[in-house]
Amino acid sequence: MEIEVKNFEELNTNELYSLLRLRSEVFVLEQDCVYQDIDGKDQRALHVMGREDGKIIAYARCFREGDYFDQSSIGRVVVRDNYRKLGYGHKITDAAIKAIREYYKADKIKISAQTYLVTFYESHGFKTIGDRYSEDGIPHIAMIRA
Repeated sequence: MEIEVKNFEELNTNELYSLLRLRSEVFVLEQDCVYQDIDGKDQRALHVMGREDGKIIAYARCFREGDYFDQSSIGRVVVRDNYRKLGYGHKITDAAIKAIREYYKADKIKISAQTYLVTFYESHGFKTIGDRYSEDGIPHIAMIRA
């Protein structure tokens, strides 16, 4: 999988369409969760895209501290369903952590993780903080990587 990082202005229309479609396929359709994915925050984000054969098959968006949380953050981490058993979730997460270090010069990262992924994020150095909560009807927990 090849990784590419772009800010919003660097995305071309095909890339934007592809990443929004991937997010919608997984977060809205697959997880059966009606929510406003296009939330007005993409313009401030770094977009970390994983490609195979030219197609976006993995994605995450990153924010500098203060743009989403008080700390830098990663969100919308997603891998196309037929690529999930290949370790691409780990690769896109590592690439997002690296992007935050390189672009924002930050090491402390906060995420809002779906609770079933706690072990996955712990393997990347994140630790749970606080209590579980519901976000768009899905159980979540805050996690910090310092």
